[in-house]
Amino acid sequence: MNSFVHLHNHSEYSLLDGMSNLEKMVAKVKSNNQPGIAITDHGNMYGAVEFYKLAKKYEVKPIIGLEAYCAIEDSLKKTNEEKSPYHLTLLAENETGYRNLMKLTTHANLNGFYYKPRIDKNILEKNNEGIIVLSGCPSSELSRSIISTNEEKIKQTYGWFSDVFRERFYLEIMDHIGVPHQKEINKKLMEISKNNNLPIVITNDNHYVDKHDHEAHELLMCLQTNSNINDPNRFKFDDDNYYIKSTEEMWSEWSEIPSGLSNTLEISDRCNINLDFSKALLPKYDCPDNKSSMEYLRELTYKGFSKKFNESTPELIERLDYELEVIEKSKFPDYFLVCWDIFNFVNSKNILSAVRGSAAASLVLYCLDVTKINPMEHNLVFERFLNLERKEMPDIDMDFEDDKRNEVMKYCVERYGKEHIAQIITFGTMGAKAAVRDVTRVLDLPISVGDKLAGIIPTKVGTKIKDALEIEEFKSLLNDSDNKKVVDFAQKLEGTVRHASTHAAGVVISQDNLTDDVPLQISTSGEENAPPTTQYAMAAIADVGLLKMDFLGLTNLTIISKTIEIIEKRTEKDFDIYEISKSDNNTFKLLSKGDTFGVFQLESAGMRKYIKELKPTSISDIAAMIALYRPGPMEHIDRFIRSKYGKEKISYPHETLKDILAETYGIIVYQDQVLKIAQAFGGYTLGEADILRKAMGKKIQEVMQAEKSRFISGSIEKGFDEKLSNEVFELIEPFAGYAFNKAHSVSYAMIAYWTAYFKANYKIEYFTALLNSSINNTDKISVCVNELRKTELQILKPNINTSNVNFEIISNDKGRVITYGLSSLKNVSETSLSKIILEREKNGDFESLSDFCKRVDSSWINKKILESLVKSGSFDEFGDRGGLLDSIERILIQINSITKLRNSNQSTMFDLFGEEVETPVNFIEIHETSTDNSQKMFWEQEVMGVSFTENPNHKKMMRIKQINEEIIVSLQQIETVDINRQHTFIAEVKSYEKRTSRKGSEFMIVKLELVDGSIDLMVWQNKLSEVDIWVHSPIAKIKGKINNRNGENSIWYDSAEIFSFEDQTNLHNNLKSQTPIITKEEYKPKMKKENSPIEEITNGNINEIREIIITLDTQKHSSNKHLMDDITRILLDNEGNIPVSIVVKNNSEKIKLNLPFANVNTSKSFEEKLDSIVGLQNVFYKH
Repeated sequence: MNSFVHLHNHSEYSLLDGMSNLEKMVAKVKSNNQPGIAITDHGNMYGAVEFYKLAKKYEVKPIIGLEAYCAIEDSLKKTNEEKSPYHLTLLAENETGYRNLMKLTTHANLNGFYYKPRIDKNILEKNNEGIIVLSGCPSSELSRSIISTNEEKIKQTYGWFSDVFRERFYLEIMDHIGVPHQKEINKKLMEISKNNNLPIVITNDNHYVDKHDHEAHELLMCLQTNSNINDPNRFKFDDDNYYIKSTEEMWSEWSEIPSGLSNTLEISDRCNINLDFSKALLPKYDCPDNKSSMEYLRELTYKGFSKKFNESTPELIERLDYELEVIEKSKFPDYFLVCWDIFNFVNSKNILSAVRGSAAASLVLYCLDVTKINPMEHNLVFERFLNLERKEMPDIDMDFEDDKRNEVMKYCVERYGKEHIAQIITFGTMGAKAAVRDVTRVLDLPISVGDKLAGIIPTKVGTKIKDALEIEEFKSLLNDSDNKKVVDFAQKLEGTVRHASTHAAGVVISQDNLTDDVPLQISTSGEENAPPTTQYAMAAIADVGLLKMDFLGLTNLTIISKTIEIIEKRTEKDFDIYEISKSDNNTFKLLSKGDTFGVFQLESAGMRKYIKELKPTSISDIAAMIALYRPGPMEHIDRFIRSKYGKEKISYPHETLKDILAETYGIIVYQDQVLKIAQAFGGYTLGEADILRKAMGKKIQEVMQAEKSRFISGSIEKGFDEKLSNEVFELIEPFAGYAFNKAHSVSYAMIAYWTAYFKANYKIEYFTALLNSSINNTDKISVCVNELRKTELQILKPNINTSNVNFEIISNDKGRVITYGLSSLKNVSETSLSKIILEREKNGDFESLSDFCKRVDSSWINKKILESLVKSGSFDEFGDRGGLLDSIERILIQINSITKLRNSNQSTMFDLFGEEVETPVNFIEIHETSTDNSQKMFWEQEVMGVSFTENPNHKKMMRIKQINEEIIVSLQQIETVDINRQHTFIAEVKSYEKRTSRKGSEFMIVKLELVDGSIDLMVWQNKLSEVDIWVHSPIAKIKGKINNRNGENSIWYDSAEIFSFEDQTNLHNNLKSQTPIITKEEYKPKMKKENSPIEEITNGNINEIREIIITLDTQKHSSNKHLMDDITRILLDNEGNIPVSIVVKNNSEKIKLNLPFANVNTSKSFEEKLDSIVGLQNVFYKH
């Protein structure tokens, strides 16, 4: 029977255009009994390696190609006519063609990018060897020439391709209803073929796998073009035939051109690529004095060894020689030399660095000063990093100060050549929630439909829509046809590659020109002069044998480095971080208190709880906690802590395990321990044990069974009985899956210790560096400032005359304090601030608003900058914020006018009078206003995320707490109360968000602000109907229980109501508990006709007032339900120093209520207000 090969196929890597999943694409061809398939994505080779491996797996021939964009004239030109380049189908015939495709793709992306990555005919001709060309779709040069009926251009075009590619050029014919001029194009191509003896090939321009994927693909196109399905002008494919058709379908449709079908098989036969995945394309290090790489590595290692160790023990020598032997046999000396070279540069520039992962287990790397961790000190297993049994490249993952990462990259580019280094690409796929929301939008359905469905899908990473279908509430929503439609389409789009970006850390360094092995494109990182990005992701990079490294910018290293800079500036002495004590008492005291905000890896609420309980006494303790604090091993934390303090007996199945598990109190914490147990019991080498560990982690049943048999037989050979051997295997089996890499844990523990050390011993320097690390993140700064306020440190509010660009330390009458970094304000640029502050440093403080206007340049400042500075309080010494904001436009006009005058070439008064005369400044009249604290606080929160103005609500909340200590208004109270009973809270309502639990039930998280920080209020589904009554109010009175989960407190809601400080019903509730008064005789009533107390004091008629008494009679006053509200409002509005109490007469009983929250000052206005609601005959003054 005849067969057929699809030669024009767009996978999902034709981003948001193709929809074919690579494996489904290859599997479809296999089920069609078609011998091969090509990948021809738009302008890229993203999927080439993955496609090749899948095709080999399915025993289908892989044909690697691409649909290139070809410039109209020149790929370096960027003109209007070049905005719509031609399309051209290119296929690699052999390895030479494959390499040329990579070179063409690289040129198109690095040099020819203009709307699309473009090649041109010149670059194509230079790199044509091994490439088969199909003339292309209706957007090709030949097709467009046919459409324009330009015979000369038609001949010129096919003539050029025929001359350059000869028998490797085919006329491509396809047929899709709705494509303009398709019939006309095909007819002309047939004529060209006949008249010029050029072969024809049939393709189908596939964009999805199956016919029924057509509608989902239409939605994908809507996503690409940001349109919806009901948009009549949207870009769309006009038929549903862009799928991988069977051989029968293709022969049925094209039976009149059998050669065009059989030519697909001919091309397939001609395309034979064998990618070699066994190569190691490591860079060659240029060693001095013609030394071999291994000789030079030994020399450097021994030199470093003598510096690191005062004496060489047999154990050290044996370990060092063993590692060098493994490195030599693995043929990795150049890899180690490249790493040494990079760190030699890093160390010479005093860039703080660390090594993550298993590389810290290498004594050689320690001697080379690549890692600062002594593996012998921490008993780290080298085989976890590198062993002869595991045929993989070692990973050396490097951490640098995040603001110095580019400096390291720049060095590598200069050292190894720009053709030899690139960053690595990563691909973002469409998640379940995103797919649901996107499909809702492009179906033109209400956003609420997608939000409802997405809200029920669990937020756990890797959750699929199929997982949500197990949730009853989600399933029930599918009874609605719109919901079902959304979910059905979302499932088809879920997992589709959506965008490409640059990996945060991945870097590749090659021996030869990178384009021999990987196509490149412009980095998406946005960093200036950044190296290009590979078009192959991590896995494919490893497959082709390139050296992958991780260069990660770690903020915590920057914070430490900046802290050291501040210390050195103050002390004028060098500070060596590697010389600090590893047993510092202050550090472990800080950790034992759980004071771990800003401490690397240890600042989450749960970790704070456990660190507080653990009270670590060594870096090993910290490392173990980092390893344990993860899903799985977390359940062993309590046992670990109890065992450390002898509260739980430590037992071992056999004494042999004691040496291995003693440091972790009998618990398997690290992968290294699994390896050593396999060695001690099963007779494995450590390299073999690492293979066992990986097999256990993957849980492949057949492999596991075989390894278990080997382990037990090995144990018996070593003299252990079968029962014990089974017990030990079952002990290590679950831990192998989630035990942690010890070297990684120790590396991170070291950074955690450093950060804790600086916080404990150099607190103000550390907090300053911490604040500067978040200079562009107001949320983080807010949290940091609130944490800082819990300490004895002080931070000053922004001030144009004392603040600088960054947070800095100054000394004043209060000691050393932190000044606010103005560049952290929203809308304020560092560039503008730098110029303003430079002017201040050169010519002194700004003495007034006029002085500021006169001295700054209009290019330095705009309306947004000025508004933010005013709102933050930076100009408070120049006038009230409200008045300044009202005058913003006039201030800017003044600055502009003065700048123009300053920059003009007109004669100045200096020229006329021979002496300096200041530039005249118009007086800016600032409206007299008095902005209240609430407004100031709002503005500060708006531009800083934190406020320095006292929150008036907080003061009132504290007064309420003084009246009734049972009411909770602070986090501090929460720490001291019984969490097993219900409590009453008064708090500001800041925000709320509805969510859906994993089981599909809705709940709400309400963010409450207490006087010393925020806390989450959890409202569960059964109470959600009550929320609308109070959640929109600024302040609420809430009843609920405190819940502590993993060290983090929240409130579980029971009931709530709107609360107003004017509504002091709680005063009534306290009346009965007050002591009855004795008599009224000692109080002198104030009658209407008398002078006010102020007037009487002024006139010297009476002594100073010591107390004001307001008397109420329940019979006379009970008709006014708002009386207490009104009294309270008057008292709070007239804050002062005179105590106030209320005497309530109830029949024959008199009760006195003291009001500690309501000290007042008297005034005529105060008296008039009281007179209007209770009558002055009921107000008494005690002298």
